[in-house]
Amino acid sequence: MINSRITDILNIKYPIIQGGMAWISDADLAVGVSEAGGLGIISGVGETEDVRSQIKKAKSLTNKPFGVNIMLMAKNVDEIAKMVCEEKVSVVTTGAGSPGKYMEDWKKNNIKVIPVVPSVAIAKRMEKFGADAVIVEGMEAGGHIGQLTTMSLVPQVVDAVSIPVIAAGGIGDGRGIAASFMLGACGVQMGTRFLVSDECNVHDNYKEKVLSARDIDSEITGTSTSHPVRVLRNKLTREYVKLEKSNADSSEIEALGKGALRKAVIDGDVENGSVMAGQIAGLVKEKQSCKEIINELVYEFEETLRRI
Repeated sequence: MINSRITDILNIKYPIIQGGMAWISDADLAVGVSEAGGLGIISGVGETEDVRSQIKKAKSLTNKPFGVNIMLMAKNVDEIAKMVCEEKVSVVTTGAGSPGKYMEDWKKNNIKVIPVVPSVAIAKRMEKFGADAVIVEGMEAGGHIGQLTTMSLVPQVVDAVSIPVIAAGGIGDGRGIAASFMLGACGVQMGTRFLVSDECNVHDNYKEKVLSARDIDSEITGTSTSHPVRVLRNKLTREYVKLEKSNADSSEIEALGKGALRKAVIDGDVENGSVMAGQIAGLVKEKQSCKEIINELVYEFEETLRRI
């Protein structure tokens, strides 16, 4: 795979970043991806010391770069932001808010900062704040999403900013990576594909749900609360749809999802839990190691370019 601006900035072999999925992206998964040549990401969701322990574990298992994803609406975000400096993390990706107040400290500690953005305006704002790159995430992604598609959003952001653009959402194989590069991106972020990796510690029921998914099996819930989330259809999504169609109060709808992700990830309840996955779940057909996944992605990418 060709080198790109993002491989140079992050000092990684391949321009493939693993998504920082809450309750899922731990040290084992991050190390698996980093050792395979991509950039592994540890989720910053949870108690500060628990996240610190995952960082320390990753450091003990690899000398390759890895990052931490920080949700800026978290109650302990100030602690997490300080802790990644103390632990000398290489990269921070951010979501659900603006990282502006933390940028100076992160930069002083040589941390590369890459916010996830859902629009051109926010991408331009992140560039002004000093972001090293932006992850442009389309609504095809699993989990919390914006309103625009990857295909339409990535080229618009590429035209609007001078920092590197990483495409995310709807990318599940080497063809998707090639398409992202054609749109002007110089890297990709992928989450759903790594859900079924050997190193991912998500419950086996969750993995089987992803492996058996068809192209039409994802659904967006929470639209009426202004917090849309893409998940795989199950009993929980049917309850969501029922409440939203009945114009239920937003607090009642949000209460339905409380603890639902943990229920699916940890307990393996894929009927009453929230099984977050992107629209490319239908492309995911087998369990593989992170190394096998990345090697396959690179091969498919190169073969796609040859065909073109």
